Amino acid sequence: MINMALRRALHFVFKVGDRTKTAMFYRDVLGMKILRHEEFEEGCKATCNGPYDGKWSKTMVGFGPEDDHFVAELTYNYGVGEYQLGNDFLGLTLQSNQAVSNAKRLGWPLTEVGEALYLTQAPGGYPFYLVDKEQPLRDPVQKVCLGVSDLQRSTHYWTTLLGMKVIEKNEEKKTVLMGFADTQCKLELHDNGGTVDHGTAFGRIAFSCPQEQLPDLEATMKNENQKILTPLVSLDTPGKATVEVVILADPDGHEICFVGDEAFRQLSLVDPKGNELLDKAMAEDKSDEWFAKHKRQKAAA
Repeated sequence: MINMALRRALHFVFKVGDRTKTAMFYRDVLGMKILRHEEFEEGCKATCNGPYDGKWSKTMVGFGPEDDHFVAELTYNYGVGEYQLGNDFLGLTLQSNQAVSNAKRLGWPLTEVGEALYLTQAPGGYPFYLVDKEQPLRDPVQKVCLGVSDLQRSTHYWTTLLGMKVIEKNEEKKTVLMGFADTQCKLELHDNGGTVDHGTAFGRIAFSCPQEQLPDLEATMKNENQKILTPLVSLDTPGKATVEVVILADPDGHEICFVGDEAFRQLSLVDPKGNELLDKAMAEDKSDEWFAKHKRQKAAA
């Protein structure tokens, strides 16, 4: 019997076109910390940075270490200035009255959408919901919401095939809330009532499981004729642990990464130099100036 409780929600991957504005949003508005920053000369074997094969960077940001916090992975492709949003990513919800007051102080746009609930947007238009209550001692990130075209079919995929348990169903709102454990960030599926459009900004949600579960997970998906985007592969990060991943796609094409937990815990250790490395990379990135000088615009994906 496979122990699903050993699986955990790790991060959501966002493609960013403006690193400087994005860093300001996560650091100064949300109050997250830069956990690690890595620069790569060529595209990722598991397309972590999207379908691009050039120079890119990965920045992990969160309220605390990746071992027990759900974080954001910000991928920046040098030379791509913007991405087109779809209706696939419907929001990340976190609880922090500090983030709400930061947004008000910095003049970052907020819309009140419910009792003690504000909607704001990260650069690029990604929706974030801020619960205006005291930030908890545990991870403030509560849930990620994804749009689906057939709630029943998607619920079956995520529970029966991936092992999540349903926590709450809301017929009226057409949502299902689920997770691997109560203490983790939850996944909410929302029925879009139509096709899911991923645009070019499409993200990816990542989970870990014991490494020995990866081949079984891949075999289950093969047997069920489900999509496997990247069969089991090893990914290297210079100077850090090598991890094994398998990349899946749910019935609506949402990308799902499962990574071996043991190696990932080593790879994801907080780098005290993370902040410094990101600032250095942003200072050295002259791409905006180069494009302006040549009277050209960065690519819009």
